[in-house]
Amino acid sequence: MLTRVVVAPSGFKESLSAEAAAEAIAAGVRRVLPGAELDLVPLVDGGEGTAAALAAATGGRLVTVPTTGPVGETVGAHFALLGSGDTAVVEMAAVAGLSLVPRDLRDPGATTTYGVGELIRSALDRGVRRILVGCGDSGTSDGGAGVLQALGARLLDERGEELPFGGRELTRLHRIDPRGLDPRLAEVELLVACNPYNVLCGERGVARVFGPQKGATPEQVEQLSAGLENWAFVLTRDVAVPDTDLRYGPGTGASGGLGAGLAALGARLLPRFDVLLDHLDLDARLAPADLVITAEGALDHQTPRGKVPAEVARRAKLYGRPVLALAGTLGEGAHEVPGVDACHGILPAPMELAEALLRASELLTDATERALRMIVLGTRLPLTLEPVQAEVSGTQRPSSVR
Repeated sequence: MLTRVVVAPSGFKESLSAEAAAEAIAAGVRRVLPGAELDLVPLVDGGEGTAAALAAATGGRLVTVPTTGPVGETVGAHFALLGSGDTAVVEMAAVAGLSLVPRDLRDPGATTTYGVGELIRSALDRGVRRILVGCGDSGTSDGGAGVLQALGARLLDERGEELPFGGRELTRLHRIDPRGLDPRLAEVELLVACNPYNVLCGERGVARVFGPQKGATPEQVEQLSAGLENWAFVLTRDVAVPDTDLRYGPGTGASGGLGAGLAALGARLLPRFDVLLDHLDLDARLAPADLVITAEGALDHQTPRGKVPAEVARRAKLYGRPVLALAGTLGEGAHEVPGVDACHGILPAPMELAEALLRASELLTDATERALRMIVLGTRLPLTLEPVQAEVSGTQRPSSVR
């Protein structure tokens, strides 16, 4: 009997928020199990929706301030003040996310994290003792250079002139003057919720792995990689606390290298789910479930590397709970995600990406219904099928056809 279903999805990038995805899945469940108890747990991974989710979970509030967006325009971004009053949550996607970069301006060599630094300054103005920066869904690849600029550091070329915004400029960085950094940074605990698998440099560096998703050409990927290598060298020499590995340290590549920039300021880079999910009491909500449904835009070989469905499945399996994962696309490795018992794509037929994004809620609801009807059918089948012995009369023999 399926009487209690936990719905714990991530958002679908540029399409559905985690809250909208949870509601769409719940609508599909209700079509099949109208009497089931549903527990909706929209999950955040540091990207879009993180500040709002944690504010709601803790009885806090959002603070909206005008800030500099990723392409230099002014946007009305926000950060959260949690219910405790002493902690602010800065969601980098709210001010430097890919969704804020128009498709015809998607050049990660030009976008900036300057607005993230402005949000941190605004949080400092509120007198908080702790600032949690959520990384994810970024449209930038500047290594957090914009953050340091917004907080008062000067990034200088060989002639002593300040660099413009953007990751492509980092190849010209000669030195950093940190004397103007906001002194209040030394008085707060700075935490970063990030994917520890993302590193700044090397063959698996952030520019090579995520640059193309943000609009970078192969030539731009190499330019950004070279810039981030130089950034790591100069940042380590002029700013970073001793023994900080900005090139390969876990999480340094988060949000286009924002992790490295914040680590240089003394921030602690922490696995995002360890930081974020405790606020949502996820484990206690998974324990009594009959079925756990999770979802994300894509399920593939990267899912076990810090994605929401893999984390939900891992935690659900601690209590022996079955897990169904829904996804916009099923790629290579989708059927091999540890802890996921079954996966199901939401597209009923091939369609253009624009149509799929527009109809995402409807498609997710319908896919949930289809998958759940198959699950319910499975619960009604006998556990074993005994062979049926047919009576044989005269010279008639059983067929040998199998």
